[in-house]
Amino acid sequence: MNKKFFRNLEIIGVVFIGGLATLLHFVYELTDGSIFSILFGSVNESVWENTKIFLVAYAVWAVVEILVSNVHFKRCVVAKVTGVYFMAAFIIVCHYVSVLFTGESNSVVDIVIGFVSVILSQLISYKMIVGDGNLESYFVPSLFLLALFFVGIFSFTAFPPHLGLFRDENTGFYGIVPEYIDKGAVALSANMKWYLEKN
Repeated sequence: MNKKFFRNLEIIGVVFIGGLATLLHFVYELTDGSIFSILFGSVNESVWENTKIFLVAYAVWAVVEILVSNVHFKRCVVAKVTGVYFMAAFIIVCHYVSVLFTGESNSVVDIVIGFVSVILSQLISYKMIVGDGNLESYFVPSLFLLALFFVGIFSFTAFPPHLGLFRDENTGFYGIVPEYIDKGAVALSANMKWYLEKN
């Protein structure tokens, strides 16, 4: 494997993943709720949906790397599965830590967290792939974790558990917000309720 070429792929991947995640954030609205956008895009402003778009973009770039480089397939799968789970944990934990300290969700902070998670996940996977560790022995467990990843991606949007992670922070709804809902009125109502609880 050409380490320099693969390193450059990982660096380019940071830009690609960030750009694709940004596009996936808006694809649901741009396509009027197409099936593709439901499966791969962000259908609301929950922590899960904003994490999902980075995970999907990361997985797409991992496939590109496997196709255009001569990286060892099993090592790459193990490294990229590790990277995707690290990314999910990093985004979710950092989001809730920032809310804990600031008292509210901040979209700019969430975007920064997302991009930092991309950089760190790419770095982790690169170090694992070019390292000397025996990653091949973790290939089968990685396939199981990869299957769980796709189950989560494809099911939690359509059938979200009623947990805070899946709750739209603007409307209070879970999953796909019905079209007949006035999102502005719901958001105003939620903000007034929050204000009254605080005062």
